[in-house]
Amino acid sequence: MSLCANPERVLILVRGPRNAQVTRDLLVRGGFEALLCPNLAELVERAEEGAGAALVEEEALAAGPALQSMIARLRDQPPWSDFPIVVFSANADASKESASDLARLLGNVTFLDRPVHTRSMLASMHAAIRSRRRQYEARRAIEARDTFLAMLGHELRNPLGAIRLAMAMLEKKTAGTALPKEMEVVERQARHLTRLVDDLLDVARVTQGKVTLERERLSLVEVARSAFDAQEGRAREHGLSYVLDAPGDPVWVDGDRQRLEQVLANLIANAIKYTPRGGAIAVSVAREDEEAVVRVTDTGLGIPPGMIARLFEAFAQADRTLDRTEGGIGLGLALVRSLVQLHGGTAEGASEGPDRGSTFTVRLPVAHGTVASTATANGTHEETSPARRVLVVEDSIDNRELLAELLKQEGHQVSCAEDGPEGLKTLLALVPDVAFIDLGLPGFDGLELARRARASGSQTTLVAVTGYGQPEDRAHALDAGFDDHLTKPVVDDDLRRVMHRR
Repeated sequence: MSLCANPERVLILVRGPRNAQVTRDLLVRGGFEALLCPNLAELVERAEEGAGAALVEEEALAAGPALQSMIARLRDQPPWSDFPIVVFSANADASKESASDLARLLGNVTFLDRPVHTRSMLASMHAAIRSRRRQYEARRAIEARDTFLAMLGHELRNPLGAIRLAMAMLEKKTAGTALPKEMEVVERQARHLTRLVDDLLDVARVTQGKVTLERERLSLVEVARSAFDAQEGRAREHGLSYVLDAPGDPVWVDGDRQRLEQVLANLIANAIKYTPRGGAIAVSVAREDEEAVVRVTDTGLGIPPGMIARLFEAFAQADRTLDRTEGGIGLGLALVRSLVQLHGGTAEGASEGPDRGSTFTVRLPVAHGTVASTATANGTHEETSPARRVLVVEDSIDNRELLAELLKQEGHQVSCAEDGPEGLKTLLALVPDVAFIDLGLPGFDGLELARRARASGSQTTLVAVTGYGQPEDRAHALDAGFDDHLTKPVVDDDLRRVMHRR
C-alpha cells in the first residue's frame, strides 16, 4: 500500500474490545508493534501510513464501500509491494468459497481457522513480516538501481553527445559529397549505442509505469521503413537477406513515433542478433481488419518451447553460448511489450523450436479520420533560422566547443562559459536570445543558474541540456525556469526546433 517505511507494524481488526486487546497483547509479547483499528476504513488509512501486515477477522471483510476501497488500494500498490493480510476464518465448509473469493480480491492472504492457537498466529505473523521486510529491501534495491542507471545514462550521454555533434559538423563540411564509409559506420554505431542507452534507462520507467507517449497520427509503414533502414547496414554486415514488405498506401495509427520506432528497432535488432550468417530477415506491414500489423520474421536460432512464455520478461534471454559475441542484457522484448500495451496493442512471439526461426508480431488499433499534412524534408524544418545571440554553458570542453561551432555554422553569434557562476555572469552581461545550459555544472548547477537568472529578471530563452532524460527531470528543469529541455545527445533537429521556436 503505502511507500512509507514501517514494515514492523501489525494492524489489528478484531471484533469486541476484549478479544482485540487480548490479540494485541499476544502480538506485543511476541515481539511485534501492534495497532488496534476500530473498523476497516481506519485500517486502510493506517496501512497508507505504512505497515508490515494486517490481522483481520473474516467478518470485518464483508462486502461494502470499505472493502472496495481496500481492494482498490491493494491493486494500486507499486510493483515491489504485496501487502500481507492474515485472516481469522470460520472453520466451516460454508466459508471456503468466501475465503477463495477474498484471496482472489486481496492477493497476499493467509487464512487461520478458528479457534486459533497462539503459536500458529505468531508463526503466521512472523512469516508475513519477513515477507514485508523483503519487499522493502527490494524497493530499496530498485531505487538504488534507478539512481545508478540515471547516473550511468548521464555519463554515457556526455561522450555520445560529443560524437553526434562531431558527426553533424563533419556532415556539414562534406555536404554534397558521399560520406566516407568510416563516417557512416561511426554514425550508425552511435545511433545504435544511443538506443541501447535509452533502453537501459527505460527499465526504471517501465517498472514504475512512468513511460508517457507523445501521440500523433502517423503511418506505421513510415515508422517501419525508418526502423528497417536504420538496421540495414548491420544486417548486411551479418551477411543476411534483409527485406521489407510494405503496402504503398499508409497504414494509420495513433501513436508515439519515437516509441514505435523503438519497438520495431528492438525486434529487428533481436532478429539480427539471433540469425546466423546466410539467414534471412523479413519485416512486413499490413492492415488486417481494424488492426495495423507488423511482423518481424527470421530464420535464426529459434526459441525453445519452454522459453516462449518468458520472452517478454525483463532480463530474460534464451540460452546463449559463452562467447557472448552479440551481447545483450535481455531488455528489448520487455520494453517492446510494455510500449505496445501503452498503445492499446499486443506483442507476441512464436517459434517452431530451436534452429527453426521465429516470428514476432505487433498489433495496434487502426486510426481513423482525417490526417493532417506533415512537413517534408524541404519544408519549414530545413529553413535557416534568423541569426541569434547564443550562450553555451557546458563544462565538457568537447561538447561545449562542438555545440558552439555547430551553432556558428548556422550563422549564430555564440559565447561560451564552463561553470555555473561564469554562465550566470555571462548571461546577465550579454543578454543572449537563447542559452543552452548543461545541468551538471561545477560551481552551482544549471537548475540554480536558471533560478538565479529568472530572479534577476532575465527573459532569455533557457534550454536545459542534460544526460538525464526522465520525465521528472524535464519537470524539474521547467520548474526552475527553463523554457525547454533537451536530452543528450543533441542533434541538428533539436537545435533547429529550439531556434525556430525562439
